[in-house]
Amino acid sequence: MLAVCKVQEGEGGIAVEERDPRDPDAGEILIKVAAAGICGTDMQIYYWAPRMARRLELPRVLGHEACGYVEKIGDGVMNVEVGDYVSLESHVYCGICRQCRLGNAHLCVNTTYPGINFDGGFAEYVTVPSQIAWKNPADLPKEVAAMMEPFGISVHATLAGSGVAGKTVLINGCGPIGMMNVATARALGATRIVACDINPLRLAMAEQMGADRAVNAAEEDLQAIVSDMTGGAGVDVAIEYSGSEPGFNACFQALSKGGDFRLVGAPPTAIPVDFTQWLLKCPEMQNIHGRRIWDSWHVASELVSTGAVDLGPIHSHSLSIKEGPSGFELIREGKALKPLIVP
Repeated sequence: MLAVCKVQEGEGGIAVEERDPRDPDAGEILIKVAAAGICGTDMQIYYWAPRMARRLELPRVLGHEACGYVEKIGDGVMNVEVGDYVSLESHVYCGICRQCRLGNAHLCVNTTYPGINFDGGFAEYVTVPSQIAWKNPADLPKEVAAMMEPFGISVHATLAGSGVAGKTVLINGCGPIGMMNVATARALGATRIVACDINPLRLAMAEQMGADRAVNAAEEDLQAIVSDMTGGAGVDVAIEYSGSEPGFNACFQALSKGGDFRLVGAPPTAIPVDFTQWLLKCPEMQNIHGRRIWDSWHVASELVSTGAVDLGPIHSHSLSIKEGPSGFELIREGKALKPLIVP
C-alpha cells in the first residue's frame, strides 16, 4: 500500500513510500482509511520540532486524524465489528494509571499516538487499538468524520471552566481548530465572538463559521477593538490557539478581571509570565489537552448530527496519497485551511 511518511530528520523529509498493511494483534483493528486530515502536529513533525524529534523513530507513517471502515478485528475486540464506520481518537490511553482511573484518560501518563509512536493513518490501511474507535452514523460524510478528532478539542475548550453561554469570547489563532471553536462557541451560547489571526483566508472562514468580528492582528489593534466591543471590560473567555508568545499575551491583556484563560496552543519555547499581573487580574486558567474521552466525542457528535455545527466549509483540499506531501506545502504557504488525504 502507499503511505505518506516522515523519512528523514530536519525540516521537510515527507515522502510517499510502499508499506505492507499489518494484521491486527489481540485488541487491535485494521481500518481501510476513508480520509485523514493534516494537522498542526503533523506540521510540527514536518518542521522537526524538538518535542516531536524526541518521540519519533523514522521512517514513520504520519497521520492521527482519520476515519474509515473496520476491515479486520483481532482477538478480544468487542466494541466494533467488521464493516463499522469509525473515526479515531488519537490518545491511546492505558486505562490503569491514576489519571485514567479518575476519569481523565485524556491526561493518561502513558499516552501513545498513531502517527507518532506507531504508524498512522496517511495510508490505505492503518492498524490501531480498538479502544480508540468511535462509531459514526453511516451517512456522516467522510470529510467530516476525518475532522471529528480535532473538532473534539474545540468542544473540550468551549465546555471547560465556566463554558461560554452568555459570554463574550476571544478565539486567538484561527487554524482549523480555532475556526471550529468559533462555530462551537456560537452553537453553545456565546453572545459575542472575536476571532483573531494574521491570515486573511482563515479570518474570512472564521466569519463564515460565526465570528462577530474577525481581527487581523498584523493590521488592527486587537485590544482597542475588544475594549470597544465590551465597554472596556474585556472578554469573559479567551482561548489561545496560536502557540505564540504574542498570542498568549494578547489573550491575557484582552481578558476581563476574573475571566477564563484557556490555553490550547503549545508554545515551542518558555514564555516569561509576570505573575504579579496575573494575581491582580485573577484569571481562571484551563489547560486543554486533547478531548475528554469520551465526553467530548458525545457532545461533538450531537452538534454535528443536529446541524448545530457544520464542519464542511473548513475542508479545503482533497489529496490522493501520492499528492499527500503537497498538503504540507499548502499549509506552510498559508494556502490551505484543512487538507484531507483521501486514499
